[in-house]
Amino acid sequence: MIKELNLQRFAAATTVDSTQGLASTGTILEYAEPGGTDFKKVADVKTIPALGGAPQQIDVTTLDDNRVKQIEGIAAATTAAFSVQYKGPSWNAVHDKSGDRKQYNWRVTYPDGMPVTFTGSFTIQFGEAAVNGTLTYTITIVISDGPDFADSPSTGTPSNS
Repeated sequence: MIKELNLQRFAAATTVDSTQGLASTGTILEYAEPGGTDFKKVADVKTIPALGGAPQQIDVTTLDDNRVKQIEGIAAATTAAFSVQYKGPSWNAVHDKSGDRKQYNWRVTYPDGMPVTFTGSFTIQFGEAAVNGTLTYTITIVISDGPDFADSPSTGTPSNS
């Protein structure tokens, strides 16, 4: 009897050294039920959008000023659109939750293990079909809390080159 060797189990235990930079290969998107912490991988994500947000600006200009003055306000909530490769079983796991307005917990984990967490509801839009093209869909998350970035577990001295 031949047993399959799951190399992913070994890869997960290895910390990727990101001190010289990092390729995006291996980045994953996961979700958990509202209030939950049991994260499940969301299919095969093709693109992860920019996460974070610029703060809103508060105008503090007075009539004595000859230029507009602004200070940093609170960060605006963002919407994040993830492109996902269509595969039946993974589609089945998420499509019925789309548009239910529940606040799911989300986590993006980069290859060196750095997680970004946020909360939000989501909708799905199926992509266009084309000759000799792959089928994809977009998960658009309206972020209601976060994103919260954690430190990278990668060790070493940062390069200044």
